[in-house]
Amino acid sequence: MVKKNIVFAVTNDLNYDQRMIRICNSLQQNGYCVTLVGRSYKNTGALEQQTFNQKRLLLFFKKGALFYIEYSVKLFFYLLFKKTDCYCAIDLDTIIPIYFASLFKRKKRIYDAHEYFSQQKEILERPNIYKIWYNIEKLFLPKFPFGYTVSNCIAREFEKLYSVKYETIRNVPLPSISKNKSHNEKKIIYQGAVNEARGFEFLIPAMQNVEAKLLIYGDGNFIEQAKALVVEYDLNNKIEFKGKVIPSLLDDVTQNAYVAINLVENIGLNQYFSLANKFFDHIKCSIPQITMNFPEYKAINEEYNVAVLINDLNTDTITTAINRLLKDEVLYQRLKQNCKEAAKELNWQKEEIKLLSFYKNIFE
Repeated sequence: MVKKNIVFAVTNDLNYDQRMIRICNSLQQNGYCVTLVGRSYKNTGALEQQTFNQKRLLLFFKKGALFYIEYSVKLFFYLLFKKTDCYCAIDLDTIIPIYFASLFKRKKRIYDAHEYFSQQKEILERPNIYKIWYNIEKLFLPKFPFGYTVSNCIAREFEKLYSVKYETIRNVPLPSISKNKSHNEKKIIYQGAVNEARGFEFLIPAMQNVEAKLLIYGDGNFIEQAKALVVEYDLNNKIEFKGKVIPSLLDDVTQNAYVAINLVENIGLNQYFSLANKFFDHIKCSIPQITMNFPEYKAINEEYNVAVLINDLNTDTITTAINRLLKDEVLYQRLKQNCKEAAKELNWQKEEIKLLSFYKNIFE
C-alpha cells in the first residue's frame, strides 16, 4: 500500500501543541506520511524531535492582521509546491490557504476545529474583528464537508449552522502510570494558555484567602494583566509564574500539584462548549480539579466524578472550592481515586481508534 501524505497547518509554536503532536504521531506510526506546518520568528527555539515531518514558516509579523496575511500567503505557496494527498486546516486562521491550495491541486481537505474560533471572547468583544472571522467561518466551513472537533457540543453546533457532520476527537492524553507523590506542601497548578476568558481576574484575588501557593505554567495574551493583578493584590508570595513547559515535561509538573484549576468565563460558545487538554491531563495525573459546570465537563463528571464543578466564576466561589479540596480529605481522596479509574478510559489509546477510522474512511 502506498503511503498517503497529509499536511496539517497551524499558526502556533509546534513544540507546545499537544493535540497536534498526538494526532501526527498516531497517523505517522500507522502508515501515513505526515507533515505539520507552523510558524517561527527570529530566535525561535529549536524544534523538538518527532516521528513526523515538521516545517516552520519564518514570519516577520507576530500578531494582528499583518501576521495572518503574511502567514496565509507563505502557507499557500508552501502548500502549492508540497506533495500531498490531503490538507488539514487547524482552526479558521489556516482555513483560507488550505481551501485554495486544495482547490488548485484538486486534493482532499479536512477541517480540525480546536476551538469554536469565531466565538472566542477576545473576538466577540471586538465587533469588527468578529465580523471578519464570522464571515470567514460562514463562507469557508461549509466547503469542508469532512472534519472533526474537540467536543460534541461544537460538532452539533456546526451541523446545525453549516450542515456538516463532524466527528469528535477529544483532547485526551497518552496513557501513563500516575506517580503517587507525597505533598509536603499543597500546591495549586494552572497550566495552559494565560489568555482572556480563563478567569484570572477572579482566581488571583481568590488566593488572598487560600493557604497554598498557585503555580501558573503558560503564557498568553493576558499574561501582563495577570502579573499586574498579582502585584495589585500583593500576592507575590503566593503566586508564581513559571513560563511555558513543553508537553514532554508537563506530567512531572502536574503530578507535583495537589489541586488543579481549569476556569473558563461563560462568554461566547467557545468557552461554554470547551473541553480543554488540561481537564484530561489533570485526570491522567490523578489531580482533583476545579472546573466549570458547563455541558462537556458536567457530562464527564457525572460519569466519573473527578472534579469540583462551580456554577459562577467569582472570587468567593473559587476561594470556597479551593479550600474545600484543601481541607476535605475524604472528598479529595475520593476524587483522586476516581481520576485513576477515569484515566483508564479517557486516554489517547482509546481516542486514537476514532482518528484512524476517520482517515481510513477519507482515503477509501
